[in-house]
Amino acid sequence: MEKKVQIKVMDNGSLKVTGDVELVDMDGNQFPVKQVFSLCRCGQSKRMPFCDASHKGVFESCVRAEKELNE
Repeated sequence: MEKKVQIKVMDNGSLKVTGDVELVDMDGNQFPVKQVFSLCRCGQSKRMPFCDASHKGVFESCVRAEKELNE
């Protein structure tokens, strides 16, 4: 049974991906991934598209989803 995919926007950091995900480049070539991995959001990683923590101290972003008005 496949695990539901979740992409979590981390404060001042990466996009944490969990679940059964296929990550491919623009040519359709597949990147090796595990059940949990992090994607770079700052553009500083030397392991693109994966996060290598190069963002620490140079990247700030705390994103929150808007709550529904009808809740």
